Amino acid sequence: MSTLPAGRRVVVGYSATKAGRDALAFAARLARATGAVLDVTVILPGGGRSVITPHDPSYTEYLREQAQRWIAKAIDRVPGDVTAHAHVRQADSFAEGLIEVADALDARCIVVGAADGASRGQHRLGATTSELLHSSDVPVVLVPRGARKIPASAGISRVTVGIGVRPGADALLTDTRSLADATGAPIRLLSLLPVDVPVGADTGTIRLAATTEIAEVLAAARATLPDDLDAEVVTAEGETIDDALARLDWQAGEVLLVGSSRLAQPKRLFLGSTAAKMLRRVPVPVIVVPRTRTIGGVR
Repeated sequence: MSTLPAGRRVVVGYSATKAGRDALAFAARLARATGAVLDVTVILPGGGRSVITPHDPSYTEYLREQAQRWIAKAIDRVPGDVTAHAHVRQADSFAEGLIEVADALDARCIVVGAADGASRGQHRLGATTSELLHSSDVPVVLVPRGARKIPASAGISRVTVGIGVRPGADALLTDTRSLADATGAPIRLLSLLPVDVPVGADTGTIRLAATTEIAEVLAAARATLPDDLDAEVVTAEGETIDDALARLDWQAGEVLLVGSSRLAQPKRLFLGSTAAKMLRRVPVPVIVVPRTRTIGGVR
């Protein structure tokens, strides 16, 4: 499955909260930049979902009417040049409902906002996001708090992709190329020198060896991209991951792609330790891509 070719579907999990509006704003910007259809989705509690609410038909109808009002307001927030559809579904969990909608529509990705407690420009994983990252077979876009403040005109200004030294980046690079093609954005190939080196280790030797290995990995990654694609190669250095990332510039319209952990099951997501640490520092939306795909990019 390739990520976000023009004319495809972007599913956004919406709620009448700041996080929901953040997710909606970025999803609309992404759909506009790629020519995709935006599917705004509200998930209501299903019969098997545990909630502290009365289980009776009248209350269920009240929830559905409320959801229709919320989603109508959400659609009104979408720029007029973006095709948007509204969906209200019931499911045993928010994540399960979003995955069902994405599967039914053959969506390219699922977009969700940060959990409660995130400060502006920060990510925060909640139960819904964690469930998505363990069960989704399509890329999941994690949107930081405050994304709704970025104007739609910002588009997708740059596509940064985190490249590790382990094999298995083919799917990630394929999706990076697809997104860059769809948006016309330049690519930044990013790798981190080893950080958090154990006390007593020969830091200089470790960094020298790693620098050579990373340079080879980045050169190989660049070689997989077409010559006509604008691609910059960057190595971030620092004593810690936070320190290394703090030295980088991030554009308002930028996105970061990372691959799921090698521990993830095929065609499923699982955020590795380095990606999880990056999430704490990166102020832009992060697209987590399954580490494998079916042949030809089709599910």
